[in-house]
Order: sequence, then structure tokens, then C-alpha cells
Amino acid sequence: MSPSIREQSDQLKAAAAEQLPADVLATFDRSIQGFLHDGVPADAIRAGQRLEPFTLDDATGKPVSLDELVASGPAVIVFYRGGWCPYCNIALRTYQQELLPQLDAFGARLVAISPQSPDESLSTAEKAALEFTVLSDPGSRVAERLGITFQQADDVLAAQRALGLDLSQVNAEGSTRLPRPTVLIVDADRTVRFVDIQPDYTARTEVADIVAALTGR
Repeated sequence: MSPSIREQSDQLKAAAAEQLPADVLATFDRSIQGFLHDGVPADAIRAGQRLEPFTLDDATGKPVSLDELVASGPAVIVFYRGGWCPYCNIALRTYQQELLPQLDAFGARLVAISPQSPDESLSTAEKAALEFTVLSDPGSRVAERLGITFQQADDVLAAQRALGLDLSQVNAEGSTRLPRPTVLIVDADRTVRFVDIQPDYTARTEVADIVAALTGR
């Protein structure tokens, strides 16, 4: 049996605890505790609400609309921080391997959205050999309308730069605003059937929970 996303993330955290500088780890841990304390924003998207139409560029720069995504059935929409995030990559690879093969039974489509530029999104798709749509949300504006974004704290940005990551260089428009890890299932009329927002950015929605929501359990 394949390890769950949580199990893979726990392994990654254990490895990071041995490899990253203590001050960087402390900064990241404080950040996570802050997110857990704040919880899910009160104005975040909820099941039963309808999404406003949007159009975003895919990894090749081609515009893709929400109406296209739900034209033939429900869309499983994954908001992730970026290809630089190892926890995001664990989730995307798991969805590729374990979720995508099950979606045809529901007529569903899988799409992943991050604030990275289209070029950076293409790199993400290529590196992970993803076979689903990857979209760019400049400035996290669509995610902002859904109430799932946050501004990365200065100390976290500094810690990331110490590790060689500058969000302003990989995100479209130089934005350092990010989405909380979120999975939505959206039906053909743009009604949200399922929402899972993770305050802890090391956590992700498990495949079994997405499949259960698609089957109506």
C-alpha cells in the first residue's frame, strides 16, 4: 500500500529537521504554529457557494476558463504554493499517480493552480511529468477572491532567501502572496461541492477524501 500524503510529508519534515539550519527551522515552525492558531479564514469559500468565472493561463500561456474546466464534468481544483514547495510536489505527484487514474469514472478533470509565472509552472509540470492542467494565478487574485490567501511574513521570506528561494522571482508579477493549500470540487454549474483548506502548509488533502467527495460519500 502506498504511503499517504501525510506519511510522506512527515518523512520530509523529519529529513528537513536534520538538514536545515536551526534558525530557519525555528522560523518555519513559528509560521506553521501561527497558521494553525489562525485556522481557516472566516470568509473562505465554502461548499454550496458558486465560483465566479475566471480565466488563467496554462503552462504554455494558453488561456483556460473555469467554464472549460467544468464543461464535461466536475473539476478537482488544487491550489498550491508553487513548484519550489516540496510538500506541494509530494501532493501533486500523489494526485498524478493515485487520483488521476480514478477521475475518468466521474468524468472529472484535475487542475492545479499556483501564483507562479507560466514559465515556472511549465517547469513544475515538466519536472513532475504531470499529465493534468497547471495554471498560473498572478498575484493570487483568484485565490484571494476565494479567501484562501495570505501574505508571506518577512522573516519567512528572509529564511527562504537564505535557502536560495526568492518568491518575488518565481511568482508572476513578483507577488509574495500565497494560497493556503486548498482542494475544491466544482460542478458544471460552478457550484462548489467540496472544500478542504489546510492552515498547515505541510498538510494536504488525501486522495481517499477527494474520491469520497466525488462519489458523494
